[in-house]
Amino acid sequence: MSAKHPSKLASLICVLICGVIDPVQGFVVHRPSLPFSPGTSWPHYSNYNRRTAGGDDRGGSMSALSASAAASALSTNTELLPGMDAIMTQNEELWEMLDKLRDKPYFRLYSVDMLASCEYMPQELFECYSETCEIYPVDEEEIPLRLKEVDDDEHDFELDGWARWDMPSDDYYDTLQFPEGFTGYDGSEVWRFIHDRIGFHDDEMVDDEYDADTWKADFNKAVSGLHAMVSAQVVRGIVEKIEAGEEFSDAEAVYSDPKTEFERRLGRNGETPLAIENMYFCYMLMLTAVSRARDRLLLDCECGRIGAEAAQILKGILDFDLLENTSISVASRKFHDHAVKDKDTLWEARMRTRDLMRIMNCVQCNKCRLHGKVSVLGLSTALQLLVGQRGEGTADSEMTRVHRVELAALMTTLSKFATAIRFCQQMQEEIS
Repeated sequence: MSAKHPSKLASLICVLICGVIDPVQGFVVHRPSLPFSPGTSWPHYSNYNRRTAGGDDRGGSMSALSASAAASALSTNTELLPGMDAIMTQNEELWEMLDKLRDKPYFRLYSVDMLASCEYMPQELFECYSETCEIYPVDEEEIPLRLKEVDDDEHDFELDGWARWDMPSDDYYDTLQFPEGFTGYDGSEVWRFIHDRIGFHDDEMVDDEYDADTWKADFNKAVSGLHAMVSAQVVRGIVEKIEAGEEFSDAEAVYSDPKTEFERRLGRNGETPLAIENMYFCYMLMLTAVSRARDRLLLDCECGRIGAEAAQILKGILDFDLLENTSISVASRKFHDHAVKDKDTLWEARMRTRDLMRIMNCVQCNKCRLHGKVSVLGLSTALQLLVGQRGEGTADSEMTRVHRVELAALMTTLSKFATAIRFCQQMQEEIS
């Protein structure tokens, strides 16, 4: 089936998916040598890297030569270097499109259970009274009726699937209205659990938990990359706080130097020398997963689930050269080959991603919980698309079971990575 010109079969599938056509508008993570700081727990996303009228437009595409030099400075992994070069050269243009896409209802509205209990550790009741971490549902009339109907219809899930989203309700939250920000929330207890219990620490990975010859190391590397993306957003939140002229509290003062924090969290001599390399690895997985979901996303455009303006932007993203670059698919091929070789144990990966989703209910900053859940669902969806239930990938016939909220989270998380990569390039240029 052509991605650009869906066949009659695709149109039939479209009707089966959408019904009546009605438009809607490490898991090894970074091992800290210093205590977890307030605000390090979950993504920070702000207008620092969004184009606004009269705003700063930092960044820009690198030349191939400068990108190659920059990639070599970040990694010695010869398998990943070509893909890192390609990202550095083309990420700016892709980021611009993704940044616009995130503003559209299909990709920014999520029905989330903000009252779910923490199942992994005893917690004292914590009420967030700060505007920096509290969120509120959008008014009911702001939720496109068709979008809500779709989410209600797609409430089912696979018992042993990669992730399990909250049951839909009348409470929808808008990631545009409540973007990631520097909240001051301390989520160190949650991060410790993720590192100690959700990560893989098998004997075969004692010497190399990121690049050993097993899918478990690939899993660790991907989630470490997710953590690196979060770290980049945290530092970006610090930068924005400074540029806004806001004061740091006494507890936050130690983290008020963005260059120091960048080097500590993401530098080659920092807490996790492979942090940025792992972030590129995870970004490559996300890019290939979006390419894998191309026909399914285009069907949602044809069915009218995705509004006309959003569909136009999305089609530009799906046609973008970077998604089909063979150097980008190196990461997914590695993960796939390892998964096929050891497919009898792949159920452990699905179980761990479900745990990763559920532990978000232990995050007591509501804004952090919202964005944490979206990010984890985005990564889980990518892994599902790439290797499926048993390592073979998600078959075309199974694509109809990929839900709206999973596709939205996939694209939103891709945008988060594009933004983090862009910010890291800026910081590296300033530091060098």
